[in-house]
Amino acid sequence: MAAVTIWNEFRHEREDDEVAAVYPDGMHETIADALSERDRDGESDHDVRTATLDEPEHGLSEDVLERTDVLLWWGHEAHDEVSDAVAQRVQKRVLEGMGLIVLHSGHYSKPFKRLMGTTCSLQYREDGAKERLWVVDPGHPIADGLEECIDLPRTEMYGEPFDVPEPDRLVFNSWFEGGEVFRSGCCYRRGSGRIFYFRPGHETYPIYENDDVRRVLRNAVEWATPTEGAPRTFGERD
Repeated sequence: MAAVTIWNEFRHEREDDEVAAVYPDGMHETIADALSERDRDGESDHDVRTATLDEPEHGLSEDVLERTDVLLWWGHEAHDEVSDAVAQRVQKRVLEGMGLIVLHSGHYSKPFKRLMGTTCSLQYREDGAKERLWVVDPGHPIADGLEECIDLPRTEMYGEPFDVPEPDRLVFNSWFEGGEVFRSGCCYRRGSGRIFYFRPGHETYPIYENDDVRRVLRNAVEWATPTEGAPRTFGERD
């Protein structure tokens, strides 16, 4: 069982009636529900907690992160309000082995930009048009149980160029009605930690209610959960 922390700004849901109608309890609670689904024996695969921007230390104290196997991050309008100390703390834990799943506009978050070393900029258009996510690496564990594509009837467009390093593995590639394409499922390793960037998740559409999207999130948590490996030793040897 993985210890999972879901981080969300939790601003749009409290400030925008349109968003509140889609996620009345916050996106973090909808995502938590997806990751807390019970099997036939009534057991949950993960121990899930949530954290939000306006909590002390943004809900991400050293103790919380130390007890977190995988951190999911959704941010949009308040990236600059995340303290540098907390962003550095998240980066350090990823390098030590904690998994990180960055969702939608979290590409501009301080932890993700620190770990990528680039601007993480892209093109976008909020038009509510259709997106088709093609599974371009069907053998990857994050794609387990999916068909060849995921159709999202209404979403926000993200388009290339996407200023991130070349992914170690690309699981999803998106096509939009306007003709744009986008690398929507990017896998990285930084230090001992695994990172997955997953594009869908605009706040005004019920993306995290989609069964296939919820499956991707569950698969991604399984993939990003730390595993035992050989010890890493640095410095001078005798």
